[in-house]
Amino acid sequence: MAELPMNRPADRDRDLDTAEAVVEALHDGLRADRYVSEVLELFPRSQLKTREVRILVNGRPVKPSRSVHEGELVEVEYGPVPLPDLEPEDIPLSVIFENRELLIIDKPQGMVVHPAQGNYSGTLANAVLHHVTGLQRDFAPESLRPGIVHRLDKDTSGIIVVAKSAAVHEEISRQFRERAVHKIYVAVTKGTPRPSVGSVEGFIRRDPHNRKRFAHDAEQGKPAYTGYRVLRSFADHAVVVLHPRTGRTHQLRVHMRHLGHPILGDPLYARHSARFPEATLMLHALSLCFTPPGETEPRVFTAPLPQRFSETIGTLIRDR
Repeated sequence: MAELPMNRPADRDRDLDTAEAVVEALHDGLRADRYVSEVLELFPRSQLKTREVRILVNGRPVKPSRSVHEGELVEVEYGPVPLPDLEPEDIPLSVIFENRELLIIDKPQGMVVHPAQGNYSGTLANAVLHHVTGLQRDFAPESLRPGIVHRLDKDTSGIIVVAKSAAVHEEISRQFRERAVHKIYVAVTKGTPRPSVGSVEGFIRRDPHNRKRFAHDAEQGKPAYTGYRVLRSFADHAVVVLHPRTGRTHQLRVHMRHLGHPILGDPLYARHSARFPEATLMLHALSLCFTPPGETEPRVFTAPLPQRFSETIGTLIRDR
């Protein structure tokens, strides 16, 4: 997916994951911490403190020692596994724009935005620290993405904004929060969405059958809205422009799957393509429109379509 606004203050700049389940009769009377570790199998009980775990039963916070009972809804919020300190790394960046306040980057597909379990180095955050001297001084020491205002999935390429100070970070984050930032993505979908201009609106929640995925829901989850327009259609694929108003995890990927036309090359939400067996996720953050600090009018910044798009679209045109 999609891009996620990083709008928490710098000293709380950590992702929180969530999980929920309704207690079955088999587990009636189990301690809440044991339910989290043994039934939900999220992590060992020893990690409850280090991962800043918050347990809610029927919407109210409870102590880990509290027993859970059949029919109760257990919700868990938890942070990532503690990581080593972020270190600058000399990794080349494709810079779209840079001045004293901003750095705007075209992130390549396959680059992780910030360190996480299994990706402790080689991230965009490591590269940004090397590129912008003294960046970490203006952000909390434990920040895993100093200056990075929002993020993209590892397999999504395209535009990302980096603020060079905490004040600039807050100003651009405010524009994201107020939905004053206009985002345009381009995708190649399997089949053509109908109607050719439309939207998907509802909620996004974690898929209860696969914790790596998310799902569209008409009633539960976090609100999500995506507008779309078919730019060009072919026999079995289409080039689609996407306009997300919100920035939920995997939002665009989930919404295209919900329409019955998943994004080509999506390893989570689409089936393997016999026609394009080597395809990787065909989703690119094409442009952002926002008002840079100190300016009065919005500006559009664009990350050109990568080679994988020109090659795939070229093939579709030739085979038409």
